[in-house]
Amino acid sequence: MSTKVGIRQLVEFVLRKGDLVENKNSQNTALAGARIHRKIQSQRSTDYESEVYLKKAVTMNDQEYIISGRADGIKKTKDSILIEEIKTSDQAYEDLSDNTNDLYWGQVKVYGYLLLQDEDFEKVTLQLTYFQVTTEKVTKIKKDFTKSELTKFFVDLISEYEYWLKLRADLRKQRNKSIKTLSFPFPEFRPGQHELAGAVYKTIYLQKRLFVEAPTGTGKTISTLFPALKAMGEDLIERLFYLTAKQSTRHVAEDAVEMMIKDGLHIKSITLTAKDQIRFPEEMDLLPEENPYMIGYYDRLKPALKDMLTNEELLTRPFIEKYARKHTVDPFEFSLDASLFCDVIICDYNYLFDPLVYLQRFFTESDPDNFFLIDEAHNLVSRSRSMYSAELSNQPIDDLLKLSKSDKSQASEDLQKQLKKVRRCFKEIANELKNQEEYISDEEPEKLLKVLRKFDEFITDWMQKQNPSELVKSVQDYFFDCLTFVKIGNLFNKSYNTRIVIDGRKVIVKQLCLDPSDFLDQSLQLGSGAVLFSATLTPMNYYQNVLGGIENSLAYRLPSPFPPKNQDILVTQYIQTTYIQRKYSENAIVTSLKTLIEAKTGNYMFFFPSYGYLRQIEDAFEKVCPDIKIIEQESEMDAVSRQEFLNQFEDAPKETMVGFCVLGGIFSEGIDLNGDRLIGVGIISVGLPGLSSENNLIRDYYDQEDNKGFAYAYQLPGMNNVLQAAGRLIRSSKDVGIILLLDQRFANSRYTNLFPNHWQNYRLIRSIPQLQDEVSRFWEDK
Repeated sequence: MSTKVGIRQLVEFVLRKGDLVENKNSQNTALAGARIHRKIQSQRSTDYESEVYLKKAVTMNDQEYIISGRADGIKKTKDSILIEEIKTSDQAYEDLSDNTNDLYWGQVKVYGYLLLQDEDFEKVTLQLTYFQVTTEKVTKIKKDFTKSELTKFFVDLISEYEYWLKLRADLRKQRNKSIKTLSFPFPEFRPGQHELAGAVYKTIYLQKRLFVEAPTGTGKTISTLFPALKAMGEDLIERLFYLTAKQSTRHVAEDAVEMMIKDGLHIKSITLTAKDQIRFPEEMDLLPEENPYMIGYYDRLKPALKDMLTNEELLTRPFIEKYARKHTVDPFEFSLDASLFCDVIICDYNYLFDPLVYLQRFFTESDPDNFFLIDEAHNLVSRSRSMYSAELSNQPIDDLLKLSKSDKSQASEDLQKQLKKVRRCFKEIANELKNQEEYISDEEPEKLLKVLRKFDEFITDWMQKQNPSELVKSVQDYFFDCLTFVKIGNLFNKSYNTRIVIDGRKVIVKQLCLDPSDFLDQSLQLGSGAVLFSATLTPMNYYQNVLGGIENSLAYRLPSPFPPKNQDILVTQYIQTTYIQRKYSENAIVTSLKTLIEAKTGNYMFFFPSYGYLRQIEDAFEKVCPDIKIIEQESEMDAVSRQEFLNQFEDAPKETMVGFCVLGGIFSEGIDLNGDRLIGVGIISVGLPGLSSENNLIRDYYDQEDNKGFAYAYQLPGMNNVLQAAGRLIRSSKDVGIILLLDQRFANSRYTNLFPNHWQNYRLIRSIPQLQDEVSRFWEDK
């Protein structure tokens, strides 16, 4: 199989030089840019062909490479050929750097060279069409090139890239050879692992999309990574993205890759860390033009890459920072550039799905060499709604005006004028609502978006002329919020609602994405397929629907690998936890929890739907059980305090300890408390999200779709939180414990139908004496 090299990647890698210039001020998104492209293309004549795929095989060092890309448009007549390259950005064409212009023209010159290889012409006309988003100004520049000129340009380009092509080929050859002899990194498969691995391999082979529910303990990470790497060794895919919601699951993926590397695997795996976490402290308050890690970045990049790629395989944050410091390059951008040479890219969901921060290096167009493994896929539901939603308030404007009034310059006066225009628009919105506190519409906030587009255009120019100051920093923060709002506004469609909230003089406008499934589907189409997996994807059709796979995906569910007798599922029928009943059921809840922990000394976790309810029961519990050690999850906990919390769950404790936690919080998923570190979980309520206007909008949207609004907005997200919290208990074949569900609604078929297969031996408990007997019986048998 030939190694594929994208034209844009080739041109940017070879021709980019000088300083690293961050582009933070674009209102454009991939989807909006694609729409602009289509609009321009649709205006061309009938003999104009859009999105023309061009490629050429190049042989070097006995290795074949396919140089390929997609030209935006080609117009052929019997006497001439024209190739058009369309670029979109906020900057005026005249303000583009020389290097940016060189990159634009370099790309279209490669297209010209490729096309002339197959055509009987000696020259070609190349046209750069530049669309300035903020003003909709179109700039067209044409240049004629001969075949010999373009041939020389291409040969020079390839010659400079030859070392990197050979490096990639050698790395790939070494990778595939090691994969062929790679064995599963454990003595044997756990129950279900072999079947899951087979399903993943088949999904890659068939270029499909697979949703997998694999209960806790299945070993999902290695069961998906191992077959994906085996498929890579067979040249079925070239690049694997392992996408996660949380840092803890990224570490699990790193550990799995490291384990296989120790077993002889040769592979380049990189973990991408968020910019604000990996940037060196000394960079934080520097402008790019003053930052030594950005000045001359591209002049030092290639030696830095060569050094790291020839010496390391598992490119985690410490190694990226080590080589970034050694070569004085910005660690975040360095990690992105290094990812082009990597086989496995471990990163957050947003690098694929977020329309504002997706990886442009990989996801400007579809590439069948990419494949996606999406861990803890249940988290993608709420995350994706957040990614495609945006809100903006008028509240910061008054403070910005106060700050700017101390500056008597013309620039400050101009800024105040523009801020007042935005404030005036918010005031008009409030006046139109005529004292309503809330307004919902399925129309985009057109008036506000129009004002913000002009405001963003002004601030883009204004900030380039300012020196660093408190005012500039404050304006920048609000500017980025405005940019985000405009970018999301470019995506507004029938799956959106606009929600306006008036709170005194404060006006909040939110563009709320109710159903991001189409956007997720488009993102997943950027690769040849995907496996979305989690311990909790019940009911499967719900997740396929909301995650963009209802029409084009397969479903697979594994049984639990652990003996059902290791856990007791107890459903109390004598407790009601609805808001009205909470004060009446307090005594029964506390007595039930006391009964659970009295039967056996150990560590327990109790989960509640809110902090308020948690503290209500905790106060009552402390009065009844004053000698029991209690620790409480706090609303704000950093990594250190989280770990300190978990460290208190010790093996074989001599006294009972209870952790009071929140459903859907940081301790309800993604943590392992094996063995005696946790022997019981109490879950109070069915975990319904709090009633809110936004959840009601989601409910109403899906009621129109299939009359399942309440389930989609409330019941299923709540039940997922319950299943995740309960999943903290049994983490290995030796773990034993009790799950106590304190809410009579759990006994209703609406919920029992959602119980996983390994919960089918649940027991209904009708009284506290019966609970006491059942808990005692369970531990006597162990």
